[in-house]
Amino acid sequence: MKTAIIGCGNANRSDDGVGSYVVNALHHALKDEANVECHDTGTNGMEVMFKARGCDRLIVIDACTPTGRPGALYRVPGEELACLPDPGLNLHGFRWQNALYAGQKIYREHFPRFVDVYLIEALQLQLGLSLSDPVRQTADHLIQQLLTELAAKEGIHA
Repeated sequence: MKTAIIGCGNANRSDDGVGSYVVNALHHALKDEANVECHDTGTNGMEVMFKARGCDRLIVIDACTPTGRPGALYRVPGEELACLPDPGLNLHGFRWQNALYAGQKIYREHFPRFVDVYLIEALQLQLGLSLSDPVRQTADHLIQQLLTELAAKEGIHA
């Protein structure tokens, strides 16, 4: 089974860079695994669609809007978040949620059937290059959780 792990978000906006942080750590740990691809797509939703094509499983990691529980981790099935892009939307507004929807419609059986989205609630989203402590702690936990899960499900040794 081929898995794509994609980190999303803007690494220049503090906690919004958590997807990049997680996927870069996983890329380092999984660099010798042929069946796992790790990609940092930033805010480019189209790139999510292209990188996921041909994979059986997709894992998306991103920050979510603060609601009072910084560092909270949410695991959501991709089909619950996939959404049709607005008709007047230009490509700069095409997000990973749109990529999940469009990828299924365009690539059909060549788009992952299994999609999990991990969202980490942000504490701060202002300009900055550092993650807040609660977000970093959750991100480090998620890295270990995903490595353990990949080892159990797919026999990957990290």
